[in-house]
Amino acid sequence: MTLLEKYKDLLPVNSKTPIISLGEGFTPLIETKHLGRMFGIDLFLKYEGTNPTGSFKDRGMVMAIAKALEEGAKSVICASTGNTSASAAAYAAAFDLKAVVVIPAGKIAMGKLAQAMIYGAKVIQVDGNFDDCLNIVKKVSEDYPVVLVNSLNPNRLEGQKTAAFEIVDILGRSPDYHFLPVGNAGNITAYWMGYTQYHKGGKISFLPRMMGFQAEGAAPIVRGHVVEKPETVATAIRIGNPASWKKAEKARDESHGIIDMVSDEEILNAQRMIASEEGIFCEPASASSVAGIVKMAKKGLFRGGEVVVATLTGNGLKDPDAVLNATPNIVTIPNDVKALVKEVGF
Repeated sequence: MTLLEKYKDLLPVNSKTPIISLGEGFTPLIETKHLGRMFGIDLFLKYEGTNPTGSFKDRGMVMAIAKALEEGAKSVICASTGNTSASAAAYAAAFDLKAVVVIPAGKIAMGKLAQAMIYGAKVIQVDGNFDDCLNIVKKVSEDYPVVLVNSLNPNRLEGQKTAAFEIVDILGRSPDYHFLPVGNAGNITAYWMGYTQYHKGGKISFLPRMMGFQAEGAAPIVRGHVVEKPETVATAIRIGNPASWKKAEKARDESHGIIDMVSDEEILNAQRMIASEEGIFCEPASASSVAGIVKMAKKGLFRGGEVVVATLTGNGLKDPDAVLNATPNIVTIPNDVKALVKEVGF
């Protein structure tokens, strides 16, 4: 069963909507073996890195592309820090649409750029940041026959909210807290949509507190103003003027949650911790959710025993440069058994 089939009654799917799929959704909700014990909580990681293009964007993209096809579209366009471009390019290729992806020059991880290129999209770099790119594609989509598939497209958020459905379906309840990265702020908005929809339908008895985390160098919601030149090692959330800013604040306020920020050092430490303690390799932006847990645990948020979910938005292979740049050089030894034994310390 596809994602659109399983949740069709909760999505903008009608008899004319093509039920398409690349195998998105149904990602694992992994109960942690070590991290939860460190903080005295029941911690689960919603690992979106197993989606077809390696990020959560595929959930929203399948819905956006399905509705574009329903409307008879021939092409789609997006601005991207990487993951959206990969997803849009893949779904466009599979379902016979032309894709144009616009990226900030020099500000995209090579793994994501490679994906957009191999899927056959028209990739264009802009001498500016993500927000500049988004402004351009918004204008083009208004004036020309091309569908915008950024999260400004409401169908994107409709698809992304299915991750909240899956979490409840597996846990049998809502988490007490849900931690996640905040970049363009569509995901925190989408999860809140999903939880509130399940709550209204009587599938959960209470709502989680939404705990969003931006990177310090790209934290416009936290700082209360647009960041003209956002900078962070977490390229996926290097955004200075989030498209879903107000919606994210609404999710924060309605859930009695927070939107805070973490440093690049905290993000990279959390990325290493997730990998070394749980065997899961996520991209830096993803780790901001767990960095947020570490930060809030130090502040005494948890009393013990809370059910907590952290979303890991993308696969670590999307953006390996941060790891490679921070990792000590690999040791080289002679082609000799004794040398290996000595180096290992057996």
